[in-house]
Amino acid sequence: MANRFHRFGNGAGLDEESTSEINISPLIDIVFILLIFFIVTTVFVEETGIEVEKPRAASQNELEKNSILIGITPEGSVFYGGREIGVGGVRAVVGRLLKQESKQMPVIIQADQRTPTETTVEVLDEAKLAGAVKVFVSTLGK
Repeated sequence: MANRFHRFGNGAGLDEESTSEINISPLIDIVFILLIFFIVTTVFVEETGIEVEKPRAASQNELEKNSILIGITPEGSVFYGGREIGVGGVRAVVGRLLKQESKQMPVIIQADQRTPTETTVEVLDEAKLAGAVKVFVSTLGK
């Protein structure tokens, strides 16, 4: 009866230090899977390629993720994708993008607060003549 207590496992060469180690391989796998998930699902914001000071407005909506961004400098230069297209190039660029993507894709005009109103209206008209259904002017909240 001296052997009432039995040892579990074979006990061959195991000491307390080696049994307390944690295998982190599954944790590393999960971290990499999460990293890949966030990289794939991240939406990259498209910019106009110019710096503008937007006017302030009391009402505003969030920008749609898939939209055509057109920038207008204080001097009245019109940009798309970082290159100058001029007012005359708006219709061609917007028309081409609407045919490639979707007729419902919104056009967002990012005009500087010092941009002449006439230029902003001309760009807005050109976008509508190209077939854009939704045309917005980007502003800052109050």
